[in-house]
Amino acid sequence: MENTWKKRQILKQYFGYDDFREGQEVLIDSILNGRDTFGIMPTGAGKSLCFQIPALIFDGITIVISPLISLMKDQVGALNQAGIHAAYLNSSLSTNQYFKALQFAREGRYPIIYVAPERLLTDSFLDFACHAKIAMVAVDEAHCVSQWGQDFRPSYLKIMEFIERLPYRPVVSAFTASATKEVREDIVDILMLQDPTVMSTGFDRPNLYFEVQAPKNKYKALLDYLGKHTGESGIIYCLTRKQVEEVCGSLIKEGIPATRYHAGLSDGERKNNQDDFIYDRAPVMVATNAFGMGIDKSNVRYVVHYNMPKNMESYYQEAGRAGRDGEPAECILYYGGQDVVMNQFFIENNQDNEELDDITRQLVRERDHERLRKMTFYCFTNECLRDYMLRYFGEYGGNYCGNCSNCMTQFEEADVTDIAAALTGCVREAGQRYGTNVLIDTVHGANTAKIRQYRMDRNSYYGSLSKVPVYKLRQVMNHLLVEGYIRLTNDEYMLVKLTEKARGILKGETVLVMKMAKEQEKKSKEKKPEKTKKGAAGTGDLKEEELQLFEKLRMLRTEIAREEKVPPYIVFSDKTLIHMCILKPKTKAEMLKVSGVGEFKYEKYGERFLEVIVHRSAQ
Repeated sequence: MENTWKKRQILKQYFGYDDFREGQEVLIDSILNGRDTFGIMPTGAGKSLCFQIPALIFDGITIVISPLISLMKDQVGALNQAGIHAAYLNSSLSTNQYFKALQFAREGRYPIIYVAPERLLTDSFLDFACHAKIAMVAVDEAHCVSQWGQDFRPSYLKIMEFIERLPYRPVVSAFTASATKEVREDIVDILMLQDPTVMSTGFDRPNLYFEVQAPKNKYKALLDYLGKHTGESGIIYCLTRKQVEEVCGSLIKEGIPATRYHAGLSDGERKNNQDDFIYDRAPVMVATNAFGMGIDKSNVRYVVHYNMPKNMESYYQEAGRAGRDGEPAECILYYGGQDVVMNQFFIENNQDNEELDDITRQLVRERDHERLRKMTFYCFTNECLRDYMLRYFGEYGGNYCGNCSNCMTQFEEADVTDIAAALTGCVREAGQRYGTNVLIDTVHGANTAKIRQYRMDRNSYYGSLSKVPVYKLRQVMNHLLVEGYIRLTNDEYMLVKLTEKARGILKGETVLVMKMAKEQEKKSKEKKPEKTKKGAAGTGDLKEEELQLFEKLRMLRTEIAREEKVPPYIVFSDKTLIHMCILKPKTKAEMLKVSGVGEFKYEKYGERFLEVIVHRSAQ
């Protein structure tokens, strides 16, 4: 009963919330009852509170194992801003800073300590841990422990040995935002969780809009998109460092306040560029997948993938960095055939798995190719994009979300049996020796040097579909791939091969029907209604005077952020400022009703925000 009161008091006093989100209370109660606990919660669902709140109630220290320096610094910074003493121990600290932090930890100054997995078995940290009262070990980004996960880190395997070397076993909790059924089982086994409470709150992020495009000119499409989202904060992911440099450089020349992030930059430049993004000095970040984990920036309004990522897990995690504040945000993916080739090259030349034996390494490679295949199908499907993603993670619901490009496009059923028969017949007659472009050019009757060189103009199917638009031929070819009538080889040539299933089409025994976008809807879907207000989500419902107040509050927040040397969203999120504009509090009691305003933050900033609100209301 006492813990029930304490957890709610902490939730309000330090974090400013009146109620727990879905799943949080169940996971917190499980930990407080001394049970091992495993939570699978999407980005932005508040999983960190699930171990932070018990850490403040437990008599002892909670060690949070986290994979990235940026993740630790962000969470520790937010805790300190909320009035909670916390520290991190990683390679970013000097030797003196590290041992000073350990000394303070021994003195009991920190209820929460974030630690890099590489530090766990060092003599100095083990000596501290074995003589301290460790109440809980919380494993963040727990999928990193599984070699079948998308982001396996061998250093995570040290966690079990560390726990075994402690004088007594603490509560062990684990959290991740993205894990398939196989990876979840792996996490429970490897971390040796004892009779754990396992809870998944679902992978759906209803506030995110998903769209796939296949633009002829990706950069032009990106420029058009950014032109409609001026002043908003967003991330643009590219597959290679070279692309990051090219895209970022071109955007800067266009006058767009962009910065870049990839592993080829120096540590100092990466840090400066990341800070420019977090502090909104450069609200557009162009980056490889090296950027993002642990970046708790709540006001990212869009994530654009300039290239298709290598698997659904990566896409879900990267796209999920948009809209962490729960307000509307957009996830746009630009697909191009070269993306598949590039990802296949990365899979074949992966250096991360050198420690594995040959058989396991080959299994991992095959698994990665299969994941890439399913990611490619996401780009081809005419079904609900959200539903496709949720099914990948083992969730099943309706096949209409109303908030993705496919659901907002009208489709009609089309019989494509004749087209499929010509395409598969062409593949067979050509000896299954060519890729999709050559085959489509053949049936369309293209008179190119390559077609003549390969003598495909002598193929009996040459020109048989000359009246069918090329984009439609490509859609049918993609449908054959998704439905398993054909497959592509896992090499740079990506040759089309027939499967056993294709026999029914070749014999004329299979009727093939697929969804195709109606022409008039296809044109209209590219233009979505523009938001009433640029620069923040959720402001579309505010009246004109409330919008003006919102801008005043944002200016004050920026001023405070500069004084405190913290990112603006650490002071208050956009969502909290919008709530202030709606409630227009005039007293401390009324201000504490605003979502995200706790006692500690009110004491630090509340009066200054109240002053702006009251002054504006009096005008």
